[in-house]
Amino acid sequence: MTVTAPLVVYVVPMRRRHLRSVLRIEALVYPRPWSHSLFLSELALRGSRAYFVARLGRDVIGYAGLMLSGDDAHITTIAVDPTHQRHKIGTRLLLVLAREALARGARNMTLEVRLSNHAAQDLYRRFGFGPVGVRKNYYQETNEDALVMWVHEVDTSDYAALLAALERGIPGETLYDERRW
Repeated sequence: MTVTAPLVVYVVPMRRRHLRSVLRIEALVYPRPWSHSLFLSELALRGSRAYFVARLGRDVIGYAGLMLSGDDAHITTIAVDPTHQRHKIGTRLLLVLAREALARGARNMTLEVRLSNHAAQDLYRRFGFGPVGVRKNYYQETNEDALVMWVHEVDTSDYAALLAALERGIPGETLYDERRW
């Protein structure tokens, strides 16, 4: 039996220097990966976007992004290197996105997820997201439908308590600049 030490994961704002690693993960997990230029254009929109990477040491093992519009925050992407999945990396990234959304005045969050991606749907449900509809053939490369999910009133003390409980359930340590929130 192998005993592994609890992970110490750093979650930091995504920078250009992270893109090679981000694109490697993107190619591993998505049939139609985003391009380098698309990530660069998203990173340039700092007023309405926020992107983060999760690092284990110097290695980027996941990333996530957020688009803000009025009271709503849309999760644009979230991915974890397959070799590091099932270690709460996605949970850590989603916590950071939720806190960033709140810091920027969001009251609601939304996302689309493949109908076949039950693991991701389970993660989103833990964060209070619920299904509200289906976008037919949303993922054009595979003609797969997307489940549209929303969580409302994220700016309440009840939602803050949910986030705190989710964070307490993560083994190991997540390090980030708390001054952002």
